[in-house]
Amino acid sequence: MSKDVSIQITDRDGIVHQVQAPTDMNMNIMELIRAFELAPEGTIGICGGMAMCASCQCYVLNAFNLPKKGEEEEAMLSEAFYVKSNSRLGCQIYISEALEGLAIELAPES
Repeated sequence: MSKDVSIQITDRDGIVHQVQAPTDMNMNIMELIRAFELAPEGTIGICGGMAMCASCQCYVLNAFNLPKKGEEEEAMLSEAFYVKSNSRLGCQIYISEALEGLAIELAPES
């Protein structure tokens, strides 16, 4: 049986949210942020999670062995603003039990 995992998300106003994320719904971080309304409507996931807009860019704040970036994610981050070495696209990080304790911060809106 799948369980929920605890993920810490710092929104664009610097407010820290501790959320419980389901591992049995094939959700990604971008969808989680939208579900908890942690970013204003229309400012995250603009492309619908296709790795084509970087509106869901986030910074991974703690050491996690996340899946490697795919070509689409690398290409989008190479064109995005406010990119750091720990930048990832939330739409490309799927929620699993391995993400228990993940801490991320939303990148500023472009």
